[in-house]
Amino acid sequence: MKQTLLIIDAQQELIDGNQAESAVFRKEQLIRNINSVVKKANKSNVPVVFVRDLDVAEGKGKGFQVHEKIHVPTDAMIFDKTATNSFHGTGLLNYLNAQKVEHVVIMGCATEHCIDSAVRTATISGLDVTLVGDGHSTKDSHPLNAEQIIKHHNQTLHGHYNVENFSIVRNTEEDLFYPTHDLYRE
Repeated sequence: MKQTLLIIDAQQELIDGNQAESAVFRKEQLIRNINSVVKKANKSNVPVVFVRDLDVAEGKGKGFQVHEKIHVPTDAMIFDKTATNSFHGTGLLNYLNAQKVEHVVIMGCATEHCIDSAVRTATISGLDVTLVGDGHSTKDSHPLNAEQIIKHHNQTLHGHYNVENFSIVRNTEEDLFYPTHDLYRE
């Protein structure tokens, strides 16, 4: 089964914050977990794809780039987006289809926006999804804090299916590139 690690909006300014916005919840843990899964992907010969949001740091400079502490493989693909949904107008789905990808492992920011829409779009686009439960983050909002948002989405998106493909939530230490979706289909 062809797989891809998809890391969404793991950008310097989004993770660290700026004068107007706070940093994401548990940013150091997020960076460690992303690096851990990138290392696993490399060992398993799983391609890594990054998506960057052009709204972050006005789409330029150091703040726009993938966070400097995240290890970006030299052969990683990078797509830039203008919408919350990583699949909208980016060519990402065409790329995954051309590579015959059937399973994506998703990490990044922000949980209730770009991560949620990517998981849901991937499933209706014919992909099985593993959301890394400790590999996505966000900021506090009203009325929920970041930790509550993450927990809520991990619960809501685990088993999210209304079509043939669906999402499950697993954590960094698990064998993420050994998909377990078929266990639920039988």
